[in-house]
Amino acid sequence: MGRTRGWWRRKSTPAKVETYTRWSFHFFGVTEILAIGLPAVGTLGPGLGGALLGLVAVHAVACMVTVSRALDWTRGRRPQPVRLLWTLAVVTAVIAVTAVWIAQRGPKGDGVDATAGGVFGVVLVVAAGVISLGVRDRRRVCAIVCGFSIGAGAVSFPLGTPGPATVLTMLGVFLGAGFLAFTAIFSVWLLNAVYELDEARETRARLAVAEERLRFGRDLHDVMGRNLAVVALKSELAVQLARRGRPEAVDQMIEVQRIAQESQREVRDVVRGYREADLGVELAGAQGVLTAAGIDCEVTGETAGLPAEVESALGWVVREATTNVLRHGDAGRCGVALLVTEERVVLTVENDGAGPPTTKGGSGLAGLRERLSAVGGTLEAGPAGGDVFRVVAEVPLAVSEVPA
Repeated sequence: MGRTRGWWRRKSTPAKVETYTRWSFHFFGVTEILAIGLPAVGTLGPGLGGALLGLVAVHAVACMVTVSRALDWTRGRRPQPVRLLWTLAVVTAVIAVTAVWIAQRGPKGDGVDATAGGVFGVVLVVAAGVISLGVRDRRRVCAIVCGFSIGAGAVSFPLGTPGPATVLTMLGVFLGAGFLAFTAIFSVWLLNAVYELDEARETRARLAVAEERLRFGRDLHDVMGRNLAVVALKSELAVQLARRGRPEAVDQMIEVQRIAQESQREVRDVVRGYREADLGVELAGAQGVLTAAGIDCEVTGETAGLPAEVESALGWVVREATTNVLRHGDAGRCGVALLVTEERVVLTVENDGAGPPTTKGGSGLAGLRERLSAVGGTLEAGPAGGDVFRVVAEVPLAVSEVPA
């Protein structure tokens, strides 16, 4: 059971939806064997009933294989299984004709007619729904449903089935096949929508990173562009004055030195503003992002009165922990608690969607430990029992007393 849970939790949300969709259609094949194949053995005997059970089993396996290939085709992993779709249609026609022949020419009895009729209707309905997975055009899906309904009448009436019974059979196949075909179309649409939403979330994260890089680049350009232009101009002027032996060249180089030092200070200010994170803003942003992603997020604690260094360090912890919750595992709840004591500030972030243990380390937590160590803080991260993952960061309030 533990291995099964680990296998399931390692899958992403789109992969889970795909697995659920795939096995839902596979269940139709299992239902065929249990609902119409096994009862045929008891009704028709081990000889004829066993042969019919074998045909139903072959049809069920063909449906399962077709489902797998068709879903892979919808995701662009393999070409359209045209031959497999035709093979399933031929196998379905053979079983349907066999069932009608048994009902008309086989052993007499109400149980025989009911069993043969069940086999006839179920294989047609299931085959129509499965084949609908292998086509994209809705008009073709309608043609498949109508074709199976007309085929049911074309097979039943020539073999001696009464007219009213033939019409009812056609109507039943049409309704059942239409329902399964609609289910197939909706399942494929839902699966594609889940994958597209997952890709959109990743794209949004990449765009946010790119936008932040552009902002940082614009700030550096605004700071350095003008100063470097002035440095180049004054350096050229100093060269010309030095060649003429003018003492003003020294003044110009002193001015160049002053501008260079001023540029260093401005660059440090830009980088410091880029690296610092406001804890209150990060907490509000984390709650908004997680709520938008369908994760119940609860934030407790007040950030008022905290030193700027503490807010910056803990703000980065909130940002990295939120990113990990979104990218890893499948959380449904996340709690962020901020506890301020007389000497320390403790930030706890825990969620119930912890992924499986992995030996592949990332740089996010290591970078957080470096940031916290710079202000005398510590960071602990790991499973906290069950599927809960917890991140605990502690930072002393007296940051100014921490040695560099």
